[in-house]
Amino acid sequence: SHERVCQYLAKESGSLVVSVGYRLAPEHKYPAAYEDCLSATRHFLQHLQRYGVDPARVIVCGDSAGGNLAAAVSQTLAGSSQLPKLRAQILIYPGLQALDFNLPSYQQNRGVPLLFQKRAVFYSLHYVQGDMSNLEEVLEGSHIPPDMRLKYRKWVNPD
Repeated sequence: SHERVCQYLAKESGSLVVSVGYRLAPEHKYPAAYEDCLSATRHFLQHLQRYGVDPARVIVCGDSAGGNLAAAVSQTLAGSSQLPKLRAQILIYPGLQALDFNLPSYQQNRGVPLLFQKRAVFYSLHYVQGDMSNLEEVLEGSHIPPDMRLKYRKWVNPD
């Protein structure tokens, strides 16, 4: 689905672009996609010389669920001393938090195509658990225990 975009980025930036085909939900629940992306990135970083890539110029990128995966891979590899450090991460409308789907950005964009608020929750639930049994709870925000909401309030709140 992203072949033309990857070709364009490679051509315009004079870069090598590697696109990882990862297992998709709901057939493959979390952490399958993350494990695929982490494995592919580790393999690539271990074999940069084979591809003629400067170890100081590697960037991970992703959009939507891929943005979430790029962020997770970046965080995992940040502490690795055996692999080259990633230069940057590019996250394009990533799904990064599932604590509160009623924050201002979700409210302001709840009816904006293509990723309506309810659809964002639907895909998140598919990815994590493979069923929609608690869709309404998540939309209401009652899927998070009050103590957890307080713990992360500094980072996830309308203010």
